Amino acid sequence: MRLVTYDAGKVGRIDGEEIARLDVPDMRTYFERSGAEDAGDRTALAEADLEAPIVPKKFFHTAGNFREHEEESKQVDWSHAIAPWIVFFQNVDALVGPDDPVVYPEHLTEELDYELELAVVIAKPGKWFSAEEAMDYVGGYVVFNDITARDIQRREMESGVFSFCKAIDTFCPLGPWIVTTDEIPDPHDLAMELRVNGEVRQTSHSGRMSVTIPEILSHYSALGYSAGDVLSTGTVSGVAGFSEDAASLYLKPGDVMEAEIERIGVLRNPVISWREAHGEPAPERVRW
Repeated sequence: MRLVTYDAGKVGRIDGEEIARLDVPDMRTYFERSGAEDAGDRTALAEADLEAPIVPKKFFHTAGNFREHEEESKQVDWSHAIAPWIVFFQNVDALVGPDDPVVYPEHLTEELDYELELAVVIAKPGKWFSAEEAMDYVGGYVVFNDITARDIQRREMESGVFSFCKAIDTFCPLGPWIVTTDEIPDPHDLAMELRVNGEVRQTSHSGRMSVTIPEILSHYSALGYSAGDVLSTGTVSGVAGFSEDAASLYLKPGDVMEAEIERIGVLRNPVISWREAHGEPAPERVRW
């Protein structure tokens, strides 16, 4: 089943070319109640305004989990390694949905990058559970594009942590919908690809993780999950910032990103300038 949030907060399931509305006030409530009945009304999918499918209470952000991304990070002279088991919390106010613009904050960064990730939606509350129990806590999967300001990240990494570089407004595209576990029997068998203006930038497979999704879920269960929380699993290789010609690959206004994961779908987001978004020039440049 594909679950969507649409048209100013309605929750529904996709049924062919229509969305059947569900009788819950928001997507988190859907998972808190372990489902919902149809509310009766339907909307053509083509006419619906899809939003970020869920706004979690906590967004667990995993970094360095794909071996290939860890290896490519060694090509740049950063002060700290990007290795498995890095975790921090994402800013849920930065969430945007499919086709929503990512706003380029020219006063903050000159190195805007993309990161294709598979994200897991937590189905029920849990704490201190084993990897063998972990899949019982999975409610579905969604595409995540972890937008990152590399110049800010490089400075943050001097202290061994990074968060601001990924948490700026609109830097958290999520969507286009949540696909429930019955449609994805093996989340480690999914092709992954990210394109910018139709050009393939990242291509990989979810089977290339350093550790499995059950291991990640169990490891961070010490922090406690709520129904509807989201956990990312890290990006794959091919990001602009770790390439030989990074400057030519960084995002700019006018670019269109398409983040695709097999069996889930395509999350499409354009990049726009600060002026286009706000109707005025960007504030004075901030130096990091």
